[in-house]
Amino acid sequence: MAQDEHKGSGEKHDAVLVAEPKTRTATARPPFYKVMLLNDDYTPMDFVVLILKSVFHKEHADAIHIMLEVHNRGAGTCGVFTRDVAETKVEQAVLIARKHEHPLQCVMEKE
Repeated sequence: MAQDEHKGSGEKHDAVLVAEPKTRTATARPPFYKVMLLNDDYTPMDFVVLILKSVFHKEHADAIHIMLEVHNRGAGTCGVFTRDVAETKVEQAVLIARKHEHPLQCVMEKE
């Protein structure tokens, strides 16, 4: 293209930039739920440790600590999760306990 073709009609066009106002949407943190195992007189301590390791992915030492908390205090916190994850963990723990004929209870409460 020749240089003359770029010049056009010779009119000067100024570009006007308009800034859009920024809108901020506040994102609320989803509610979290504490998942706990409850003590009973029938579920073996080793089985509670197994649940803590397999369902809640606790290291052995942490699982022992939580199991002793369940035994001594009547309940022990396994973790804090979003609602869907907490519900799933509760269901998994109870299902495994029932499959092995243990009355272990697992509950969740809003934090």
